[in-house]
Amino acid sequence: MHGTQQIAPKLARWAALLAIVTGGTWAEAPQGYYLGADLSYVNEMEDCGVVYRVAGKPADPFALLKSRGANLVRVRLWNDARWTPYSNLSDVKKTIRRSRQAGMQVLLDFHYSDDWADGEKQIIPKAWAHIADSDALAQALYDFTLQTLRELDRDGLMPELVQVGNETNGEILSTLERAKEPIDWARNAKLFNAGIRAVRDAGAKSSIKPRVMLHIAQPENVEPWFAAAKAAGVTDFDLIGISYYRRWSTQDLDGLYAVVRRLRQNYRADALVVEAAYPWTLENADQSANLLGSDTLIEGYPATPSGQRRYLIDLAQRVIANGGVGVVYWEPGWLSSKCKTRWATGSAWDNATLFDHRGDLLPGADFFGFPYVFSKQAAP
Repeated sequence: MHGTQQIAPKLARWAALLAIVTGGTWAEAPQGYYLGADLSYVNEMEDCGVVYRVAGKPADPFALLKSRGANLVRVRLWNDARWTPYSNLSDVKKTIRRSRQAGMQVLLDFHYSDDWADGEKQIIPKAWAHIADSDALAQALYDFTLQTLRELDRDGLMPELVQVGNETNGEILSTLERAKEPIDWARNAKLFNAGIRAVRDAGAKSSIKPRVMLHIAQPENVEPWFAAAKAAGVTDFDLIGISYYRRWSTQDLDGLYAVVRRLRQNYRADALVVEAAYPWTLENADQSANLLGSDTLIEGYPATPSGQRRYLIDLAQRVIANGGVGVVYWEPGWLSSKCKTRWATGSAWDNATLFDHRGDLLPGADFFGFPYVFSKQAAP
């Protein structure tokens, strides 16, 4: 409590400074809509010497994005990532505290892996790899999820939203070799339902009842996956999360919007684009090759600061107009730094952040607080 009391005046000073420097404040989305950012990298970047700025002045990135209208912070959690000191529970707690202090809600993203889980792979944590029985594995997943959320709740850090898995296109808690094999839906449903039940049970004893999200990469994969999940008995979820990167998707923007519209018509759950990004330049700031290059560009949206801004605003407005409830930007703060990844020194995302190579906030951040037309009532 005392820590929060000490931080509040500091945040008020930040907000006042940001209002002066940026020339005003931005709108915030109505309740039930999410315009946010995945800030999982920020703690690491600051430890690596990155300084986030606005108009040349250092700024706390959480307070800064909140001042521009952001209302949600997404943060990833790995089970036991021995290769990095980040995205563990201690680091997640720090990120949630910073989010809370800035006045934003939190989406906790369980990867259920010791490493990146994504649309190409869902590698089982090492601690669970010996568990062959699906019931025992479901119990391990349930226990891990419940214990994590209860510990967060004890610290006053219960997230408002929880992802049961990250880009779970393939069967979860699997292997790289099995990544392309057909999903065993009896097993998969058992695991998902265990995770969902853990979130519900944790929320039952908390003042915060987290909403449950299931998340699939690229819109062309979403409807088949959720149809199969429903047929297998996975139905107790509140949000459908979609990753959309044009480089890796067969769908253009109209295809994405059509998927969002059909999801809203066919499911009680809300749909949102929970990962999106766009380059503000094609230049590279370091030795790490950029993941998003010219092959990700869309006609009408050049890789410039203004092109990035226009893309994000148009994306968010069209998602909302088609019945979706928002857009979350993936890793706006993964700037180039002196630190090394397993692949190279620097960042593979430095041209697709919301800060330039000097750390200054880009106009793309305007998308958080743009005065959108909210044409539908979000689900409760």
